[in-house]
Amino acid sequence: MSTPVTHSDTHLKTIGYILWIFGFTGAHRFYYGKQITGTIWFFTGGLFLIGWIVDLFLIPGMDRQADFRFQSGKLDYTLAWIFLTFLGLFGVHRFYMEKWITGIIYLISGGLFGLGWLYDLWTLNEQVDEINRAEV
Repeated sequence: MSTPVTHSDTHLKTIGYILWIFGFTGAHRFYYGKQITGTIWFFTGGLFLIGWIVDLFLIPGMDRQADFRFQSGKLDYTLAWIFLTFLGLFGVHRFYMEKWITGIIYLISGGLFGLGWLYDLWTLNEQVDEINRAEV
């Protein structure tokens, strides 16, 4: 008899919906690990607001996919995303992940002049996932 596959609630629907308010920037899509469509939403205003409206109904599915895809553990995805979103240029999310050297570099350079911050929009879920999987 096989054991059922379990998953944890790594991403929160409430945060997804809060980010959806700014969804025309792709924020909620980046949060759920959908970097390509997040970038498309960013450059097209939420696919000319039509995709933004459709996403209102797609968020529960995106949340479920993220919960299955990413490992829970020592670091909280939501907290890491809040740090990146509001304090990312100062490297606070990097300090949270105990990446001290890059945190200091971000602090001194404004997130590597914004380019590091953009890179982290694309990779934050994977960075947190890697740390959480190493702890298991």
